Amino acid sequence: MAVFGSSFASSTPSPLPLNRTQKFRRTNSINVPTMSLAYGGGIPESLRLITKPPSYNMDGLRVKHAEKCKETRLMLQELEDPLESMIMVDALQRLCIDYHFEEEIDTVLHKHYKVFNSSVNANLHCNALHFRLLRQAGYYVPTDVFHKFTDKRGHFRGELSEDIRGLKSLYEASHLGMEGEDTLDEAKDFAHKHLNAKMRTLKPEMARAVGETLEHSYHKNLARFKVRDYLSSKCTPGWNSLIQELARMDFNIVQSLHQQELYQIFKWWTEMGLSKKLKFARDQPLKWYLWPMTVLSDPKHSEQRIHLTKTISLVYIIDDIFDVHGTLDELILFTEAVNKWEPGVIDGLPDYMKICFKALDNITNEISDKVLKEHGWNPVGTLQKAWATLCDAFLVEAKWFASRQVPKAKDYLRNGTISSGLPLLSVHAFFLLGQGLTKESVHRLEQTPALISRLATILRLWDDLGSAKDEKQEGHDGSYIECYKKEHGVSSIESLQDHVFDMISDSWKELNRECLSSSSFSPSFKRASLNFARMVPVMYSYNEDQCLPTLEKYVTSLLYENIPL
Repeated sequence: MAVFGSSFASSTPSPLPLNRTQKFRRTNSINVPTMSLAYGGGIPESLRLITKPPSYNMDGLRVKHAEKCKETRLMLQELEDPLESMIMVDALQRLCIDYHFEEEIDTVLHKHYKVFNSSVNANLHCNALHFRLLRQAGYYVPTDVFHKFTDKRGHFRGELSEDIRGLKSLYEASHLGMEGEDTLDEAKDFAHKHLNAKMRTLKPEMARAVGETLEHSYHKNLARFKVRDYLSSKCTPGWNSLIQELARMDFNIVQSLHQQELYQIFKWWTEMGLSKKLKFARDQPLKWYLWPMTVLSDPKHSEQRIHLTKTISLVYIIDDIFDVHGTLDELILFTEAVNKWEPGVIDGLPDYMKICFKALDNITNEISDKVLKEHGWNPVGTLQKAWATLCDAFLVEAKWFASRQVPKAKDYLRNGTISSGLPLLSVHAFFLLGQGLTKESVHRLEQTPALISRLATILRLWDDLGSAKDEKQEGHDGSYIECYKKEHGVSSIESLQDHVFDMISDSWKELNRECLSSSSFSPSFKRASLNFARMVPVMYSYNEDQCLPTLEKYVTSLLYENIPL
């Protein structure tokens, strides 16, 4: 996604084959002690090492884990204090063990939703926490609940600047805002201003907690990536120590599962042999797996993660065909073949394209058969259309590049959200999850609804904010910023970046609205969609050396280093 980035224009004519660098940054500069995202050539020995049985007894750990789940469930059910029960729900979510207690959490949230609007608490922390947890769960709570804390002009009252806990919760809640909710915009600015000003006078531990809140709001970040930080905070007696013990066990159990999945993916990729047959294409199964591992976070979705990784591998390969290997004439033929998708359609293609198309056909049929068997719906037609739409968008960029045309910013972004690959992956994730499969939902899915288009916009713009160069080739990255700069004559890089960040913020607000709407999409698909958006900054936060330090930490933390029990 930007696996899937975009490109087109070069300052000088390019002979065919196109040999374009632009589309997706191929940065492999990630130093993980055990594995490289760029690894190719079979299953790395380091991966074999981390997938060996752990030093502790896994069967015994699972038994103890089940006991702790039972204790936690009972404790959550017995909590009577409304604020404490919501604090516990928040802790379960931050420790990524809430999936064990979905029914109990739903009961708690529904109970509080029924009384929240009519009994707004005078405590800012309590109010903001309830607001955030309820909106995250899909309950619409109006911003009126914050009017108690504002003056006649609608500004938050000055004395609230001393309430650090309340400000932290207010700042977290403000990220659930939708377009037109000025109160939450005001809340974010107010909380950020005063929390930032207080940092210098706070005790070190509280200052770290405030800094973490300002830098990594819960709603827009990956909770599993922050589990270690949450566990390192002071542990109070009672349910807090219980769930922290459970979280340590759960983290290691899930990590072991992810390692086994990754091993299966390397094995499948090696046996398929595409990296040897198509030497020009990227060979990065670890990097491909990171998206499904994050997006489909529930451990029960193991098969779905593996299938989605296979889909992503083909997006990368086809992206490379369009970017670095195919001539324009060949790309036109390949796009026509994918649009027709019928017997004999590949007869006129070059051998390397035949190999790719056969792999694409096999994986698409494999996924379709799985969905049909498990959910009674054959998605093959919709999946084929999604691939055709992606290739159409790739071809548009190829033609832009070949003609040295820089499109209008609006045209670039409209096509770029499709060529990002995210709409195609969302379609596959929808069917693999298998919830809410109806004619209405599938038809809506095929129209690229706002839930998906906003995600793709966030991904495309984040990718374009970077300035990484292709490590193998030379050229210039096409980007929304480049198009906008040329079209509007803007010279200030800072102004351009501010403009893009505003667009990303607006897209998040629209995404929040879509997740709150009573649409035909299931809660699990909405969660997957949010996880796509949350993963984007991790994948595309380049440093000055064009490396990805955040992604490096992410891989090390989630796949390599377990948590001491």
